[in-house]
Amino acid sequence: MSTGTLIAIIAAIAVLLIIIGTGIWLTTRRRRLQEQFGPEYDRTVEADDSRLTAERDLRSRQQRHKDLDIRELPAGARERYSTEWKGVEEHFVDEPGRSVDDADRLVTRLMSDRGYPTEGYDQQLRDLSVEHGRTLEHYRAAHDIGLRNRNGRATTEELRGAMLHYRTLFQELLGDRQTRHDAA
Repeated sequence: MSTGTLIAIIAAIAVLLIIIGTGIWLTTRRRRLQEQFGPEYDRTVEADDSRLTAERDLRSRQQRHKDLDIRELPAGARERYSTEWKGVEEHFVDEPGRSVDDADRLVTRLMSDRGYPTEGYDQQLRDLSVEHGRTLEHYRAAHDIGLRNRNGRATTEELRGAMLHYRTLFQELLGDRQTRHDAA
């Protein structure tokens, strides 16, 4: 076998190994994004023109999240938030619309105290998606019902559903691991 033929074979093998390695790397990276973002991965891919663009968006969310100062709440703060949440739920019977608005404000305040920026709903979704992608649909549903409530178009049953949705995100943000485990 000539030297030229041997070099061509080695080069072809090297190119093939590079292609295989790149494929494995991309697949692994995609799988990590899917595991981390859960249903938010699928939602982002469906909403975008291409999977690569959607994955780039998700990675940029990860990078922004790394730059945030996200922190756990001290036990005393968790207790205060839990007490305040119970109060919001207790007022639901008498004032369901107001309770949903109060729940939204409480969740937003909790986000802020944990270190999440609260500069706008869309950015909140993006920032929450990195660690809370599995409960983000609850936040979306509660927020949508809250908007209908402010326009006087939400039924009491929808408001009850909003409270349940807010509670799911609230408990996760609160860091109450036992409650999250029981809810799962």
